[in-house]
Amino acid sequence: MEPADASAAATSPTSAVPADMPAANGDMGGPQCGRGLGLVPERLQKREQERLLEVERRKQERQNQTVEEEKSDYFAAAFAREREAVERLLECAEPARLNEAASRLQALQKLLNDAVLYLAPYDVRLGQETLARLQGTLAERRQELQPKKRFAFKSRRKDAVSPSPSAAAAAPPPPPQQPPSESLLPVAVPVPSGFGFSNLESQILQMQAEELHQRDILLTGLTDCTIRLYGNPNTLRLTKARGCTVLCGPVSTSVFLDDCVGCVLAVACQQLRTHSTRDTRIFLQVTSRAIVEDCSGVQFAPYSWSYPGIDQDFEGSGLDRSKNNWREVDDFNWLARGVASPNWSILPESEWIMQWD
Repeated sequence: MEPADASAAATSPTSAVPADMPAANGDMGGPQCGRGLGLVPERLQKREQERLLEVERRKQERQNQTVEEEKSDYFAAAFAREREAVERLLECAEPARLNEAASRLQALQKLLNDAVLYLAPYDVRLGQETLARLQGTLAERRQELQPKKRFAFKSRRKDAVSPSPSAAAAAPPPPPQQPPSESLLPVAVPVPSGFGFSNLESQILQMQAEELHQRDILLTGLTDCTIRLYGNPNTLRLTKARGCTVLCGPVSTSVFLDDCVGCVLAVACQQLRTHSTRDTRIFLQVTSRAIVEDCSGVQFAPYSWSYPGIDQDFEGSGLDRSKNNWREVDDFNWLARGVASPNWSILPESEWIMQWD
């Protein structure tokens, strides 16, 4: 029986497979292949983790967007409601109604300031334009309440020299008037007392607290002038200024700059808007975010002007003196995120002015 067993062993299938051939079950059997198969679960786990992180990130973005949309909707409704209330108050030029309108305008400005962080730039711009329009209407209504000056001496003089009808008929016609020579033309036209200055050159100008209090101040057409405003105006507008220095106490609402070149300003306000201005330094305290539009070479530094009584003016203005966003500037002509606007910059600290007088 031994020969038969030997023959069976010789014809066994397993004995016919070489030792270095892979097994029939597909196991490659080599040590390198084992390591490769071991990496597959790790890669799958890493991909799964990345996928879960991406899902969580998108979920968080959707939640943030929903919150911002809810905030924007609340702001739009509240802003519209307050705007309509102010417009109704401005329909009639009565002192009590105008004072209430001014108070509600300040609240409306604060509402916009608080919403700047989550509103789109376009919405911020619309809100500020609405505020500017309402403030302009308020200034017009207050102007209507100002007593008109009566130049009685002119009428008396006219009555005194009026000729009788017969004398007027006999008198020869007066010679034609010659146009005034250029040297006699007025070169300075001050804005009515308490409201500002215009068309002046190389002058030192100033207004005191009683002239400024809650007034809308206009400075326009000034060249190489120094203007000191010791008090608390409601708004300040500076236009068509060249080489001027403007030092102003706390402004309750807005400051507007337009078409200014080579100027220096020190101003505290709720809102600053700068348009078509270049090569100008602004020492600023602002509770919202400053805005520049169509500007170049505008530099910012913190507000540093002071004068006796400025603390009382800050209290009367309603400004939060502890809040200053002088570094926070929105450029409506530069919407690239993460890239600084070339149209404005921070003034180097070595050039900050601390003593103005």
